[in-house]
Amino acid sequence: MTASKRNVYLKTIPLNEAVAKTQAALDRDLLLRSKMVPTHEAAGRVLSEAVFAEFSSPTFHSAAMDGIAVIAKETFTAREGAPLRLTKGVSYLPVNTGNPLPEGYDAVVMIEHVVSVDENTVEIETPAFPWQHVRRIGEDIVATELLFPQNQQISAYDIGALLSAGIWEVRVWEKVRVCIIPTGDEVLDFEKRPTPKPGQVIESNSQVLGAMARSLDCIVDRIPPVPDVPELLEQIVEEKLNSPYHVVIICAGSSAGSKDFTRSTIASLGDVIVHGVAAMPGKPSLLGVCKDKLVAGAPGYPVSAVICFEELLTPLISWISRKPVPARPVVEAELTRKVPSKLGIEEFLRLSVGKVGDKYVATPLARGAGCITTMSRAQGVGRIPPQAEGIDQNAVVHTELLVAEKRLDEVLVTVGSHDNTLDILSDELMGLDTPMRLASSHVGSMGGILAVKNGSCHMAGAHLFDPETKDYNFPFIEKYLPDTDLTLVNLAIRHQGFIVPKGNPKNISSIEDLADGSIRFLNRQRGAGTRILFDYHLKQAGIKPSSVTGYDKEEFTHMAVAVNVLTGAADTGLGIYAAAKALDLDFVPLARERYDLIIPTAHLETPQIQSVLELLQSPTFKARIEALGGYETSLTGTIMKPGIGLGE
Repeated sequence: MTASKRNVYLKTIPLNEAVAKTQAALDRDLLLRSKMVPTHEAAGRVLSEAVFAEFSSPTFHSAAMDGIAVIAKETFTAREGAPLRLTKGVSYLPVNTGNPLPEGYDAVVMIEHVVSVDENTVEIETPAFPWQHVRRIGEDIVATELLFPQNQQISAYDIGALLSAGIWEVRVWEKVRVCIIPTGDEVLDFEKRPTPKPGQVIESNSQVLGAMARSLDCIVDRIPPVPDVPELLEQIVEEKLNSPYHVVIICAGSSAGSKDFTRSTIASLGDVIVHGVAAMPGKPSLLGVCKDKLVAGAPGYPVSAVICFEELLTPLISWISRKPVPARPVVEAELTRKVPSKLGIEEFLRLSVGKVGDKYVATPLARGAGCITTMSRAQGVGRIPPQAEGIDQNAVVHTELLVAEKRLDEVLVTVGSHDNTLDILSDELMGLDTPMRLASSHVGSMGGILAVKNGSCHMAGAHLFDPETKDYNFPFIEKYLPDTDLTLVNLAIRHQGFIVPKGNPKNISSIEDLADGSIRFLNRQRGAGTRILFDYHLKQAGIKPSSVTGYDKEEFTHMAVAVNVLTGAADTGLGIYAAAKALDLDFVPLARERYDLIIPTAHLETPQIQSVLELLQSPTFKARIEALGGYETSLTGTIMKPGIGLGE
């Protein structure tokens, strides 16, 4: 295959059809063999054949209580007030729980119902019935009966039943062995702890997929990255197919690029069953059968690779293993904003999920297939069905949880403006005796106000400056939330300005330097307080937005602006001093502003908000904020009122 030739996708098919088609092409009886393992080491394994009991349990009639063994028919005359007297060795014998029932006796009277007369004589006032408090032979297990059928997964409790029945070893299906092969000239082996250069990436997908495979109880091996040499890749894949692996996963190279060799490798060694699924992310996923083994091509983008594993490989490996597909807990969550989608494609949304009041709310995280942090930040996954063009704001989404449902009670849902102090707050909250997880969505200050209006968050971060009143946030609250009972608490006063490269090569000193269009500017998204501040200063300087090069190019966080400046994608952008300092960039001050937390008063007494309010009074927390640079904590933790401004 030449470097200029590109793959051509087969028609994409639904995920469930892709799984079924691959199952039909595999012979799992040929693929997976059985082996004997000691019973006490068999928990989690799947029986490859039925197990029948060798012994009964119990193997003898035994006392189920401490007391005396009696012959039931000889006790029928016992009455309250007219006790029956029994003689040791003649009409009763003492027994303890678990003792064999003495021959000829058929009932046990609890010691609590026995009155001792002397060493050899007792009295009882209640008659016993046959087999009272007696565990009879085979009560639990009868020798030769079916204990467990084939393909039953053995639990910890099953171990006890097997051993009780005299089963010392069992025949089980062997564990699925997986080999993961990373590929790509641009991929660096993480084990060498490399420093990537432009165009290079640190290989991590193999470890993500490997951990997911181990969670399915697979045995996993991974080899160092293979360069984009088709002959070499084919040689290595064939070598692994000739080894005792059941599944080979090739990372990257499954798309339609000129260096994507996974499809041709599978085709040369066997059959391509699926290339392209009707899912996003994950569309380029590949499935094939080579030498009676499953070979998969996982897309290179991290989220796509995860979807490939979760939706295709997990059900296939579970089927091969004869195990049920793992099920996640599910909740119904209200979506905080509208999400459009393409018809004909099942789209997976990573969601930040929390419980606000009596409902669950879900905020969509970044949708890019390469955004691996969305997987770390998500508490749930939602699906947009192929026949839908999206999901409307406030619609209820069927959400599969990535955490236990109880954990959602510990999530503090924060929506609004991005600020680096939220990272400090998040870290401090997780350090509490009862940890709280901060789930923050950066949609700008106005987005935060709308989230409060819709009841979609515990609090919102905002720094909206009103030029007429010279006040922060309150004028906007009066306009958009006039009838909502709110409490505003200051997080910090921060310094906004122009983030510029080290040494300020363009000599930017004021907003006027942007007027002639020679400076490449990077803006914040509509509704962001930083953008509103920028627009205010443009108006004050008499500069039209259209004359600013890059005014229409947007980012969602201060750190994203700083990274773009660092890499030369922009000459400058408006942001906070802490973002510039974090990346060792220079900073040209423009304004001081107040960043407040807008809290619905109804949530003030919740554990999440109480934890935040306590932290805002902590000297340690304030010191951490100030250490970021460009922050003042003179108002931190103060309940704000209209007209306070910057407190000066």
